[in-house]
Amino acid sequence: MGEHHSTYVPKTGIERWVDARLPIVRLMHDSAVSYPVPRNLNYFWTFGGILMLMLVSQIITGIVLVMHYTPHVDFAFQSVEHIMRDVNYGWLMRYAHSNGASMFFVAVYIHMFRGMYYGSYKAPRELLWILGVVIFVLMMATAFMGYVLPWGQMSFWGATVITNLFSAIPIVGESIVTWLWGGYSVDNPTLNRFFALHYLLPFMIFGVVILHVWALHHVGQNNPSGVEVKNYAKDTVPFTPYATVKDLFAMVCFLMVFAWFVFFHPNFLGHADNYIPADPLKTPAHIVPEWYFLPFYGILRAVPDKLGGVLAMFASIALLAFLPWLDTSKVKSGAYRPAFKIFFWVFVVVCLFLGYAGSQPTDKAVLTLGGRVVLDMVGFGQILTIYYFAHFLVILPLLGLFEKPLPLPASIADSVLASTGHGHPAGAHASPEK
Repeated sequence: MGEHHSTYVPKTGIERWVDARLPIVRLMHDSAVSYPVPRNLNYFWTFGGILMLMLVSQIITGIVLVMHYTPHVDFAFQSVEHIMRDVNYGWLMRYAHSNGASMFFVAVYIHMFRGMYYGSYKAPRELLWILGVVIFVLMMATAFMGYVLPWGQMSFWGATVITNLFSAIPIVGESIVTWLWGGYSVDNPTLNRFFALHYLLPFMIFGVVILHVWALHHVGQNNPSGVEVKNYAKDTVPFTPYATVKDLFAMVCFLMVFAWFVFFHPNFLGHADNYIPADPLKTPAHIVPEWYFLPFYGILRAVPDKLGGVLAMFASIALLAFLPWLDTSKVKSGAYRPAFKIFFWVFVVVCLFLGYAGSQPTDKAVLTLGGRVVLDMVGFGQILTIYYFAHFLVILPLLGLFEKPLPLPASIADSVLASTGHGHPAGAHASPEK
């Protein structure tokens, strides 16, 4: 899409004067009005716009909450209660922000799985995908630090457990933990540091999102058929009104789900222990992170060795950045890869079960035989973890070598005609790619 030429024409003298000096209106027109998008995009492509909406919502509600929050261990919990009870619409800001984090991760996981299924990480979009992984890592850091700020029981002990993981790093681990804490335990300096970083990181995310969108507009959007644009007149439509209307409809539907949580079940995705003030002398019965961290927490707990668990957890995230090179198939879309389709859905199920394993006590039985525990939650997590890494390191590289893909459509227009029952079949003009 980097070949797309501007169609913006200034209509007044002021517009021409501004356009000659700072073509910001031209930039917005070319990016959000005339920008050509593949005509076969489905609703899974609307989650990029939903994520932008949720990012703006999180920043705005976060700024309002900061005006009333006190980052001190003696007052943090009470300041949150003050926001909920005494600040006009403070309860709405707090619930929109806390549930917004969960909705943000719902959208980003769907966005990522869509990219994995349709091969949106393959050339020429490798850097676009890597920037997306960077955004994901920054999101996780921001969410973790934000979870600490209410200074409830789960906030305090979650911070203690997660920061202690760095002590497993040889030689420098203890120094890193002391630096993170700002002392020798999770205390006021820790809360202040996490508060400052939680406020800063969303603006860093916004900066990387701009780079992400820039990279997207340079290389162009991928599409369900996985073939590149060959004829702009036939294969694409203007972003406005076609993609804009579809995105707005998807946003309204998403906001309805979001509103259901905020107004009817605001604490459904949280933990009851976080409504108890932090107490360093009283450990909760079962310490768990927020739901969106659970798959990676399941991987962490699956490895008996502390250092090994930490390395496995971080490696499970880092692997995502190398996905463009681990998948050796030249066919982008999973719609034309029968074997990949099966392994992809198995991988999705494995990720869901990893989340379940991370949420349960380690000694909980998964499989019993004659009253004897054959498989507990740790063993179950180990099986899932092995498959998680095998998917990236074994299955994807081998699939690209041995899988026989279906015939690809000659163009995006042909795939649209085939899906609507008009014109030639999708694979009539092309031979399988390997």
